[in-house]
Amino acid sequence: MAIKTKGLGLRVLRFLKRLFIFLFIFHLFYVLILKWVNPPVTITQFVSWITGDGLKRDYVSYSEISSYAKIAVIASEDQLFPEHNGFDWKSIEKAMEHNEKNPKKIRGASTISQQVAKNVFLWQGRSWLRKAFETYFTFIIEIVWGKKRILEMYLNISEMGTGIYGIEAAARSYFKKPASRLTRSESAMIAAGLRNPKKYTVKPLSKFVASRYPWILKQMTNLQDDDGLQRILQ
Repeated sequence: MAIKTKGLGLRVLRFLKRLFIFLFIFHLFYVLILKWVNPPVTITQFVSWITGDGLKRDYVSYSEISSYAKIAVIASEDQLFPEHNGFDWKSIEKAMEHNEKNPKKIRGASTISQQVAKNVFLWQGRSWLRKAFETYFTFIIEIVWGKKRILEMYLNISEMGTGIYGIEAAARSYFKKPASRLTRSESAMIAAGLRNPKKYTVKPLSKFVASRYPWILKQMTNLQDDDGLQRILQ
């Protein structure tokens, strides 16, 4: 009986080992494919669809997105995006200090790269396991994809309203135009709502978006001549 149990345990271990190797190779292959191919659907988009929020999405290439939209999301979400390696350590440290003092008002410090890693490969929510996977995938996409592809993916898969995913769907829903024709102000309005797009709406214009987008416009002006940013925009 003990010998049979031991044999079964060895078979289970071999199976788990093979499964781990398969999943490791598969996920690396998937990350590599997504350097050129857009994801068929993300977990967040799928949940949006099955829960009744809908799914408006239309992937567009990097060249079909207004430079204003690219600058706006960087100005709003991650001004060090051109320089960092996927993580803004100073912001993370500040967020941790804030969260220790204010546990009921959690503040995040996710970069654009981290948000892409979470939204493309993982699920929503807060846990140490999810954060560990997010860190891993952030590291991988920074190496494999590079900044332009990460920003392109961010602008294509981010939630920008209830059931609205990506800058093209947002541009057409809010301003009846393609993403390539978004103005500075329109881009800043969309970027202003990214923290909570279901609550901070563009149409109708919420108080938060109305007060935040002028600040984003000023930041866009401050950032637009930055050499690192210009390399990403080209």
